[in-house]
Amino acid sequence: MAGKYTIIMAAGKGTRMKSKLYKVLHPVCGKPMVDHVLSQVERLHPATIVTVVGHGAEAVEDALGDRTHYVVQEQQLGTGHAVLQAEPLLGDKTGMTLIASGDTPLFTAETFEKLFAYHQDKGAKATILTAQAPDPTGYGRIIRNDLGTVQKIVEQKDATPEEARVSEINTGVYCFDNQALFAALHQVTNDNAQGEYYLTDVIEILKRQGSVIAAYQMPDFNESMGVNDRVALAAATKVMQQRINEAHMRAGVTLIDPATTYIDADVQIGADTVIEPGVYLKGHTVIGQDCVIGTHSELVDATLEDRVRVTSSTIESAIMRAGSNIGPNSHLRPQADIGPDVHIGNFVEVKNATLGARTKVGHLTYVGDATLGSDINVGCGVVFVNYDGVKKWHATVGDHSFIGSNSNIIAPVTLSDHSFVAAGSTITDDVPFHAMGIARARQTNKPDFWARLPLADAPEWNESTPQD
Repeated sequence: MAGKYTIIMAAGKGTRMKSKLYKVLHPVCGKPMVDHVLSQVERLHPATIVTVVGHGAEAVEDALGDRTHYVVQEQQLGTGHAVLQAEPLLGDKTGMTLIASGDTPLFTAETFEKLFAYHQDKGAKATILTAQAPDPTGYGRIIRNDLGTVQKIVEQKDATPEEARVSEINTGVYCFDNQALFAALHQVTNDNAQGEYYLTDVIEILKRQGSVIAAYQMPDFNESMGVNDRVALAAATKVMQQRINEAHMRAGVTLIDPATTYIDADVQIGADTVIEPGVYLKGHTVIGQDCVIGTHSELVDATLEDRVRVTSSTIESAIMRAGSNIGPNSHLRPQADIGPDVHIGNFVEVKNATLGARTKVGHLTYVGDATLGSDINVGCGVVFVNYDGVKKWHATVGDHSFIGSNSNIIAPVTLSDHSFVAAGSTITDDVPFHAMGIARARQTNKPDFWARLPLADAPEWNESTPQD
């Protein structure tokens, strides 16, 4: 079997994006555009993947890591010149080379695989990936003869009126015989208005040599959508969102309103989970089976085990164990670990803390840098005071403990198993097993308080004054 190789073009700056971020790094559903292309290419298992970088080379390499080889196009001298930079890595290889652009995030591995197969079946030296465009304006046209054989690619500006009416367009993806590709690239000239070396000129060169030039027409034009500005970025994102959402629904996930559900490409969701409208699932979030993610929740790199319920809350780089629930309007920050069957109520924030099984934190509470055991009740308005202005400190609460409302737990401190904190206490010392910690001023009632005040300061009492 012939070897397979891939070149991804990612050297352009993308001035029409009007951005400091290089074009191919603009995200579509949570991943840079070029990462989408690379991810699909990787599914083909090519022998070598080469990414041509130029503008923002270091940023592109940081985004893609060691998943690909890199070559640098120092000067932007056209697409043919860009591909030629890969010759030191691929020039002596025998087989087929796929060339794709880093700003076309919607192509699938299935389409690339079909292109390879068609190219090999036709015995072609070059195969162009084409599509029928609803509006071909701006695209290069595929001109065929009466037998359906490709004659040439005509750019919009060079097309005759008859050629301009052709709706079959060049998607900018090609499959070449590898050695024929690099041999022809050395014959390409820059004798054109732009003074650039065009990859499409290779097609003409190979055709003049009598080589077979084929064209594989893919069924879905949307896959070929390139991104050159923010309008196209939004359009590509919408197509990708629909594709992702449909895949989850077919896998057994219920999306109440797919049009208002936003799921990144790498998110995993188990069967029989229900996602309500207005939910954002981002990054590498993993959700188990039989979960419910309520309206206007946002999960970023979160892990939810089975049967978790999230109600209008935010979860970042945190984990919720099986059967736990949160919300509404609560926030799990990084390194929060919520144990099985734990209840997190409304307006609760948890950061870098572990909560054991069946612990309840009902409302208006901050838990930071703490380890809470199982079967603990944390009352309303409790604050784990973890920062002294210089250093973060840790607090530990044992199993079956009770922390009364409006208490402050001043770390570092340990509350042993079965300990009790009286409401309104500020705890600065350890509380032993079975003990109650109480740290508040003793109540004093002042008799005849109002009688001691000057007459002008006393309230005016009358029959309509509310009485306790």
